[in-house]
Amino acid sequence: MLIHRAIARSSRARPHSSLAFYGCVSPIACRAVPAELRHNGCPRRAFNTSRPAPAVESVFHSQLEDPSNAAILNSLKTSPPVPQTLTEKIVQRYAVGLPEGKYVTSGDYVTIAPHHCMTHDNSWPVALKFMSIGATKINNPQQVVMTLDHDVQNKSEKNLTKYKQIEEFAQKQGVDFYPAGRGIGHQIMVEEGYAWPGTLVVASDSHTNMYGGIGCLGTPVVRTDAASIWATGRTWWQIPPVANVVLKGVLPKGVTGKDVIVALCGLFDKDDVLNHAIEFTGSEETMRSLPIDSRLTIANMTTEWGALSGLFPRDSLLEGWLRSKATMAALDKAEGRAGNNRFTHAHIDELFQENLVADKGAKYAKQLYLDLNTLSPYVSGPNSVKVATPLVDLEAQDIKVNKAYLVSCTNSRASDLAAAAKVFKDAAEKNNGAIPKIADGVNFYIAAASLPEQQIAEDNGDWQALLDAGAQPLPAGCGPCIGLGTGLLEPGEVGVSATNRNFKGRMGSTDAKAYLASPEVVAASALSGKLSGPGWYEKPEGWTGVLRGEGDGIREEDRMMTADEALDKIIGQLDSMIGAAEKDFGESNEEATLVAATEVYPGFPERVEGEIVFCDADNINTDGIYPGKYTYQDNVPVEKMAEVCMENYDTKFSQLAKPGDILVAGFNFGCGSSREQAATAILAKKIPLVVAGSFGNIFSRNSINNALMGLEVPKLIERLRDTFSVAPKTSTHEITEPFGNKEDQQSLDSTTPGPLKTFEKQLSRRTGWKLVWDVKKSQIQVTEGEGGKTWTEKVGELPPNVQEIIAKGGLEKWVQNEIGS
Repeated sequence: MLIHRAIARSSRARPHSSLAFYGCVSPIACRAVPAELRHNGCPRRAFNTSRPAPAVESVFHSQLEDPSNAAILNSLKTSPPVPQTLTEKIVQRYAVGLPEGKYVTSGDYVTIAPHHCMTHDNSWPVALKFMSIGATKINNPQQVVMTLDHDVQNKSEKNLTKYKQIEEFAQKQGVDFYPAGRGIGHQIMVEEGYAWPGTLVVASDSHTNMYGGIGCLGTPVVRTDAASIWATGRTWWQIPPVANVVLKGVLPKGVTGKDVIVALCGLFDKDDVLNHAIEFTGSEETMRSLPIDSRLTIANMTTEWGALSGLFPRDSLLEGWLRSKATMAALDKAEGRAGNNRFTHAHIDELFQENLVADKGAKYAKQLYLDLNTLSPYVSGPNSVKVATPLVDLEAQDIKVNKAYLVSCTNSRASDLAAAAKVFKDAAEKNNGAIPKIADGVNFYIAAASLPEQQIAEDNGDWQALLDAGAQPLPAGCGPCIGLGTGLLEPGEVGVSATNRNFKGRMGSTDAKAYLASPEVVAASALSGKLSGPGWYEKPEGWTGVLRGEGDGIREEDRMMTADEALDKIIGQLDSMIGAAEKDFGESNEEATLVAATEVYPGFPERVEGEIVFCDADNINTDGIYPGKYTYQDNVPVEKMAEVCMENYDTKFSQLAKPGDILVAGFNFGCGSSREQAATAILAKKIPLVVAGSFGNIFSRNSINNALMGLEVPKLIERLRDTFSVAPKTSTHEITEPFGNKEDQQSLDSTTPGPLKTFEKQLSRRTGWKLVWDVKKSQIQVTEGEGGKTWTEKVGELPPNVQEIIAKGGLEKWVQNEIGS
């Protein structure tokens, strides 16, 4: 009976369709997933067919009377046709144009109509794109939010003019607008209720992940996407593979949410969650030990961990936070002040009527765990989020600190300011009640995440305590976090910050060192003049190290499984067996591999072919593809863009590559900043197709948005390296993130590139190999030089709606067509 149940459950699949935006896994962004969940190199759900689920009524009545059987059989009545993760469930609600009965899963391309879309200082560049495609009126003004937060200290005529243009545009379009000094956009989205639990919200900034702290699926988009949303209310998204991160235990005294995410970035530092959506889970006790502000901090820095979202569950703690907001809004109205209509008790009642959680049996690409009981205060750096060290180890090194920063959307809420103020208030008890001053030679900068958060800190006396200690106040905004305004690091200086990024040069000089830590460690370091903590941490008795790893952290001998969990395990084992059989025998069975041909959109080529030019390196970032010094130069001729394409990676590439070639590179191609020219420069070189082991997510978006085709074919990279590479050697050609992060350089950057791994005889080479992509068959054919071996490989299907965007010349022209029709 168990086997029958397993097959019945597994046969309930999503309806098959090869024709729509929601179709099969993308060629350009088929992310890494476990081998047992892959088929032809792409994620799949095992046992997927289009057969309906068998009716529960068909089972014998006697089986239902047996309690052990009934528990299993009755679950058929409530199990969804396709078990979904929480991420997939939320996307399902905001995907448009799905056929009846379609259940979205990781890998699907979908057209999304997000609940809200936020833009910040880049609102004016987005507006220029919006107007250039012929749009005049924002499709849904209630969908759009504009904030000014990045360069708020800049009082130059140029910046003030830009800010005025954004404000006037917002007023004309009737969208909600928040001026410079009101707060950081992400904090505004949360505290004003635009980011709402269970919704999908996007923003043209990489730290949109922060909304996951309140159960809202927040993910970044690029400028062209934002312009598309303004004009049509929609854009496209590919659902990433979903990783489940299980948090166990509770944090010891003196350990914070910042320590959790700093430790995760450093302890899982092998791109474990790169381009994944993360879902944090844990026991009720564990989750209640993580306040909402800590969840926001953790979700915010899942960006640095490499993820595209970081989602916490809806629970009683979140409900209490929302209720307090609703109560304050009601009091404001009662006392004649403007209340916030997004926070009402009726709205919250409606929200929690439904228990929105991942389905039992939902498939995750991977599972990791961290035992909070074993965690201690951690510090990130210097100059890398992938380097995380226990605070106690750094304290022993007596590291002198020149600047300390309590700023940013990561850790500058009232609770963070209170934690920092407590360091000085505790010290005042040993100083005759007087707040002590920060150490000589230290500059300590503070800026609240928003004016309301600053007001709370002022009301509690925390803001004044920090000022009395010698802190220098800055306006609510991004400021030093992105290397703008007062207090940047000078050559040779050391800074410790409660922000989210410490890339070399981001907060000032490239010759400075930057560390990331919790607010209390920042304050304690400012007070002592060296990297140190307040002494609040109490090491648990018998502590031997941080427990973490793959899986859920439960030893098999300690595991107590429910009937459904036991059944899921059996199903998983059957899936693996069938997957292995498919791998062993599938290629020899032509009938089994026959699939419906992919529809080719009119104007999209049925075949793409050319000689392979191989750039043998991983983590080639956008600055390597298109130099930063050209990024914000207006009207760079196409010929110049072609000339400098790949210049920072290999100066010989320009002479080597020819029109019609196919560029093939290693893994994580196009990581780094969001510059669209990384895609358009390759097109300027008249290269129609890029093939890589994997792509940086934002490069993938920019490629489709600008009509550059891309495929992920790890097997091809391996074969090229087997043929042309020599033993690993240390590369002297370092490819780095562009220095700094100023508004006039870039508006959105992704996670720091991983360490460069090169195995090349040459940086770039003409291989003599020919590649043919058969779009209808979703297959490539490779001929390894004249008279060489020829082989084929299945690739992800490119859905016709994505083909349409490329065929029409990119997303901007697609939008032009949409608003013109």
